[in-house]
Amino acid sequence: MSNLQEYLIEKRAALLARNAVPVEDIQPVTLTAHATAEGRSGIRHIRIRDHHIISDSPADFAGYDLGPASPEIFLGSLSSCLTHIFLIHAADRQIPLEKLEVEVQAEVDQRGGKVAGFEHVPFYPFNIRYQVKLESNVSEEEINALQAAVERWCPVLNLIKNPQSLTGKVVYSRTQG
Repeated sequence: MSNLQEYLIEKRAALLARNAVPVEDIQPVTLTAHATAEGRSGIRHIRIRDHHIISDSPADFAGYDLGPASPEIFLGSLSSCLTHIFLIHAADRQIPLEKLEVEVQAEVDQRGGKVAGFEHVPFYPFNIRYQVKLESNVSEEEINALQAAVERWCPVLNLIKNPQSLTGKVVYSRTQG
């Protein structure tokens, strides 16, 4: 049995335990991420729970390339979420996996929105797509059903596919000098 298959057994046990919690005992959770721009480098320190990620720009955009740029972290988040949801649903359906890899790609056009002839080209990542490579001994129909479940339940994928409300606020303090 591969390490991934052993993990799927653990994941299934955790999933069954989580699903056994009575619905009246479940409360919404607020997720929080905090970022600060720091020092001469302008790198962004992202803090999520007890975790730390550094985001930076490439050298051609006044960065030091000390970490991925925000759009890359976004694509990484999508690839991680898709991978996790594939694991959850493979465990739930008892589909053995020997291998699971997810790659996410998108286009970014720096001319978008600001160069004549490119006014309607997005300046943000577009044409987002993913590819999953997996190895299993189940039928193609079971894999298709697995993918359909993943696309239905992947939170980050659904954030992209379904418009969300977003509010913003600036707390401004005027400095002296």
